[in-house]
Amino acid sequence: MGRIVVTEFISLDGVIEAPGGGEEYQHAGWTFDFDRGEEGDAFKLDEVVEAEAQLLGRRTYEGFAAAWPSYTDSVGFAEKMNTMPKYVVSKTLQSAEWNNSTILSGDLVDDVTKLKREIDGVILVAGSAQLVQGLLEHDLVDELRLMVFPIVLGTGKRLWGETSDKKRFTLADTKSVGDGIAILTYRR
Repeated sequence: MGRIVVTEFISLDGVIEAPGGGEEYQHAGWTFDFDRGEEGDAFKLDEVVEAEAQLLGRRTYEGFAAAWPSYTDSVGFAEKMNTMPKYVVSKTLQSAEWNNSTILSGDLVDDVTKLKREIDGVILVAGSAQLVQGLLEHDLVDELRLMVFPIVLGTGKRLWGETSDKKRFTLADTKSVGDGIAILTYRR
């Protein structure tokens, strides 16, 4: 049985927009103002290596697909990103050219439930605010991994949207890395 693990770079005020740049946002690349340190870098590498697949919203998928195929590194992060199965949730995307990509255009709950049955292990969701909000609304998120940067951005796309009811999680782990970045792990 698969587990949906949401991983986010997030500001103190909940903004997840353009943490690595590449978008028309006034604070694009805001995470580069901080050093994650070796422990923070290892955390990100470990979660990608652990993942069996990625689940992405269309906008995040398009950004990743435009950037990742040209990356290489010595630790295997880029290779894993480029070779693992990727599922993009979209009603409008007509083709998904990035290696091992599949479009999920049906009902969100049905598609993700089926994916969780078919994949044994972690299904990693990065960015994808609208998708994450839908997954949270339908109680499909098993774990939240939030890398909280000590900055208030004031504007930008936020992770948290309205839900029809409370969504309770349990704090499973905390650590501080680099320039005061908190990594908070919550589980259902």
